[in-house]
Amino acid sequence: MGATHVTVRITNPADEERFWEGLFLVDTGATDSLVPRPHLEAIGLKPEGKRLYQLADGSDLSLDVTVAKIEFMGEFVGGTVIFGGDDAEPLLGVTALESVGIEVDPVSQRLKRLPAVRLK
Repeated sequence: MGATHVTVRITNPADEERFWEGLFLVDTGATDSLVPRPHLEAIGLKPEGKRLYQLADGSDLSLDVTVAKIEFMGEFVGGTVIFGGDDAEPLLGVTALESVGIEVDPVSQRLKRLPAVRLK
């Protein structure tokens, strides 16, 4: 299967003039989104806590998290963002996708809008 990418803007909710925009890998296996730490710090975001994540190999990793405005495909959502390593590939997690009613088409590997956001 091919990789799906989308342009995403991460905005500091306390100061909407401060944002970072980049190309994110859509990762339906990841719950939350991940941004390299330098980009989050550059827009004034600081860790608000830690969360324990399980990696694909089954190991656990405690990572810094914050809350940011996540915008893509003309939609936005407030969501948890993980402070990734300096050269980490930005990831758009499934929570942000589902929150705005967008999913990955399994055949075309493209993002598609659902007729409505699922409430059930």
